[in-house]
Amino acid sequence: MATRSTPLTISPKLVIDDYDLRTAVLFTLAYSDVFDYPLTLEEIHRYLIGHGAKRNEVHDAVSHASTDKQVANGGAHYALRGRHDVIALREKRAQTSAKLWLQALRYGRLIARLPFVRMVAVTGALVSDNAEAGADLDYLIVTRPGYLWLTRAIILGIDKVARRLGSRARLCPNFIVSETNLALQERDLFTAQELTRMVPISGLPVYRRMRSQNGWTDEFLPNAQGFPRSYGNGSGPSRLQAASEALLSNPVSRKLERWEMERKIRKFTRSQTINNETRFSADLCKGHFDGHKEQTMRAFESRIEQLGLR
Repeated sequence: MATRSTPLTISPKLVIDDYDLRTAVLFTLAYSDVFDYPLTLEEIHRYLIGHGAKRNEVHDAVSHASTDKQVANGGAHYALRGRHDVIALREKRAQTSAKLWLQALRYGRLIARLPFVRMVAVTGALVSDNAEAGADLDYLIVTRPGYLWLTRAIILGIDKVARRLGSRARLCPNFIVSETNLALQERDLFTAQELTRMVPISGLPVYRRMRSQNGWTDEFLPNAQGFPRSYGNGSGPSRLQAASEALLSNPVSRKLERWEMERKIRKFTRSQTINNETRFSADLCKGHFDGHKEQTMRAFESRIEQLGLR
């Protein structure tokens, strides 16, 4: 079975020298297991960690791992040994996610029509149909430079109005970047998963540019090319957006943008929830206050140890 020619650096604590295709399959299932999420063969191939391979090669590797009882097979889904329970859980969460998608698309398309918005993509558990009831609606949003913080304030205003009108969904624009900041500084497995799994619902040209400028994701997920699915369109700003932007592009709005940015960064900086996953600037608002990436990678490394692959 083909072996990777160079070591795979998952994290500073996890560097794998001898890394064949079967090991890559187990790594991939271990990562999804952190989220109690079994995978189909197609998903194992797309999100195969650190190993380029053809679909039939992945199928053979999964079959061998199943025969060796390293992998549990539940019909169309595969999980780590002893984790058959997550297969039924996936089906339950898929039903919940179908309802949340209706809301995510409705609000996402509303956000996409706002001035200065260039791309809207759904992120988080929902993109894998793995959301639980009451889950937030997470978005990655790209804006025109110079108007990121005003755009964020408007989206949060929409969220407040929607909740007062009875919506249970919470809009979370927790990752906003400007068009001039599409190449991300964080280059790791977790971020690669986020980028390759996000589902664009507007601004496909910007989505393609963002993926192109983050080609480093191929080191971690070489088979995850293109978008997993799309509800988006290929058009740029509408005439109404262009007209409203022309009206709002003035010294007053630019002063408001700077005031809002400085006000929120001061507030966030004083917060006890600041961590190494939060980033704030004129071209970036990354409000991952819960340390989700660190928790995920710690849980993943623990599973790798349990599998004896470290």
